[in-house]
Amino acid sequence: MKLEKVWTLCYSATGNTERTVDTIGGELAAKLGLPLERIGFTKPLEREKEYTFTDRDIVVVGTPTYAGKMPNKLLPDFQTRLHGNGALAVAAVTFGNRNYDNSLAELCAVLEADGFRTVAAGAFVGRHAFTDELAYGRPGWSDQFEMKEFAKRVADKVNNLTDIPAPARVPGDPAAPYYVPKGTDGQPTKFLKAKPKTKAARCNGCGACVRFCPMGAIDPQDPAHVPGTCIKCQACVRKCTKQAKYFDDEAFLSHVKMLEQTFAAPKENEVFL
Repeated sequence: MKLEKVWTLCYSATGNTERTVDTIGGELAAKLGLPLERIGFTKPLEREKEYTFTDRDIVVVGTPTYAGKMPNKLLPDFQTRLHGNGALAVAAVTFGNRNYDNSLAELCAVLEADGFRTVAAGAFVGRHAFTDELAYGRPGWSDQFEMKEFAKRVADKVNNLTDIPAPARVPGDPAAPYYVPKGTDGQPTKFLKAKPKTKAARCNGCGACVRFCPMGAIDPQDPAHVPGTCIKCQACVRKCTKQAKYFDDEAFLSHVKMLEQTFAAPKENEVFL
């Protein structure tokens, strides 16, 4: 199988997925001796474009896990904007030390439906977007080592291909429902309408939160106003250098505390070839 280029494409609100995909893609390109090109899929304008590949490409596609699956508000973009046309794909999801549940299975299914051939897949731990108490500092050096070893194995598999590969076999059910968040009392909790608040005394109006919001939900004229859909990705909180953005929704905070109490034990990365 003659390949000509390695691509990376990912949605990464807080940066973990981008680091993961870039590490895998960079090592894969080096081992295959091919050029590497990166595509951002995080900002609204990036997701308005169509991305078409060919059977001479191998694409590392990444997304974080939201409630055990792919981010539901981004799913239609993955389903309609990417066109594989027989390109090989490496599916990669990140998760914040709880579980990736069905996100990897869903991503593989979406890519296969888009015309890609999933040659490999992996789920990788990254700092939880909601809190530094879960997987702080990950992906770290050991995680990056595992990612590079995974990429080497993918390169070996690709170099030995003589026919179209069977779809990557991963655990999970693409059609399974989303994980139901729970509070510290163990009961389901809802915070769909929760939106970030702004500490006026700290905000200097730099607009970083506006630029980094993947949903374009924050008013450019008034960063304290969030008229659009908020998916709780925490991009505005993580990217604000003045620590002016925060969430105070009680249900959301109870869920975060439950995660911290229940899922502190470090999880392992998992790969499938």
